Amino acid sequence: MPEKKKRGGVGAFLAGIRLLFNNPVTRRALLLASKEYVCKYGEKDVKAPVIYHSLSSIAGEPVECPLAAGILMGIIKKIIMFGVHVLKGDEEEVKKALSDPAIRRGITLVMKGLGLYGVTVPQKMPAPFLIVWNFTNMCNFRCKHCYQRADRPLPDELSLEEKIMLVDQLDKAGVAAVALSGGEPTIHPHFLRIVREIASRGMYVAVATNGWVFADIERLKKAKEAGVRYVEISVDSADPKKHDAFRGTPGAWEHAVKALENAVKLGINHAMAVTITKANLDEVDEILDLAESIGVKRVIFFNFIPVGRGIEISHLDLTPEERERFLRKLYIEMKKRKGMEIISTAPQYSRVTLQMSSGEEIAPTHFYVGDDPIVKALAEFIGGCGAGRIYAAVQPNGDVTPCVFMPLKVGNIRETPFWEIWTKSPVLLSLRDREKLKGGCARCPYKYICGGCRARGYAYFNDPLAPDPGCIINLKHWKELMEMKKVKITVAHNQ
Repeated sequence: MPEKKKRGGVGAFLAGIRLLFNNPVTRRALLLASKEYVCKYGEKDVKAPVIYHSLSSIAGEPVECPLAAGILMGIIKKIIMFGVHVLKGDEEEVKKALSDPAIRRGITLVMKGLGLYGVTVPQKMPAPFLIVWNFTNMCNFRCKHCYQRADRPLPDELSLEEKIMLVDQLDKAGVAAVALSGGEPTIHPHFLRIVREIASRGMYVAVATNGWVFADIERLKKAKEAGVRYVEISVDSADPKKHDAFRGTPGAWEHAVKALENAVKLGINHAMAVTITKANLDEVDEILDLAESIGVKRVIFFNFIPVGRGIEISHLDLTPEERERFLRKLYIEMKKRKGMEIISTAPQYSRVTLQMSSGEEIAPTHFYVGDDPIVKALAEFIGGCGAGRIYAAVQPNGDVTPCVFMPLKVGNIRETPFWEIWTKSPVLLSLRDREKLKGGCARCPYKYICGGCRARGYAYFNDPLAPDPGCIINLKHWKELMEMKKVKITVAHNQ
């Protein structure tokens, strides 16, 4: 009888720790293992939670810990690998994944969350997986939809010393990944220095860029050498003229495409980022064809959110019906175009994939669709929109917000340490409780795998817990908004 194919290692791993650490005894072990110890990795001393050292040991790192930490590390390792074995996961895949310090940091967060809170739906985390850092307001483009209204640097942007202080705070909080955005981060003089600072601490470094700088392959090489592991380059049309007009800069399309070609040549992890609006809704096939012709393996369609300059083009937002048809098309294209990830930041994509596959497949996050039952089990674990839950944003001046698309200040790192903001902000605490959602999102049977886009709730209703009016289930809310808009226009015309 042929051996049954093993399940994905990481999926089985996460499901296993969630299953086995959901009782008082093992949770107590996790709480003890959350304590930091200095252990030796060959000649290097590493201070980290015992959980992190356990994951390093599973990956094959030569970890030597003090006696108490070593005993606890052995217990944690045995429980973890037992879980992978019971769920028929691929142990070699687990070990390979854990060889990446950034992944170890991320899983350490998950396990600390289980120790502190037990299994919750969605899972509560002690710190964010990801920080999106709007590195500067400086930009060489004038994009019509820019959430930052980026052009020149703000007068109160963080100094280099303050940026390094922020990196230290994120490191101590256990953050796994930092994405540098803007404005345009690559044109700032501190860019490479801060990339090195983040990477040196074992955090994953990503960059969201318009591609202008990285059209020069030598500049992209330098960024990669400094520690950039992922680049996300914006292309909003297959037509160069349309893209350049939307981005407010002649030559924008040519530079973006060249930057993607360079990323493919250098073998750096990358994605084409597309903001989907009425202006390019009919171009999905052409955009995907363009990505294929370049060799791009990942295309992300971003929700348009009317914030910043985007308020002025709010009429380009998709209706709920248009968004539903669009998300369904993405699922079909994902199945058709083998070898290419096609995804959306719209959290409703989880529901759409579940419905279209008759419950067989689901996108538990913005970046994966799979038919493994373990992956389906993890959908509620991750929980759709991550604003204020598994990620947060930092503005150029140190303001902390739940999301880059949600200009709702919850603190500033100049005044309050990041950890204190993350753990005590009433807004962030509310966003972690799906029972506090309002309107259609509160009653939705899919709220634990989706939760609606909180930035859209804030943009349209000035309330981060308000319903997402872009969802077909919330069509009533969308129609009410459109009626209010008509009334306002009529009143303005009559004055």
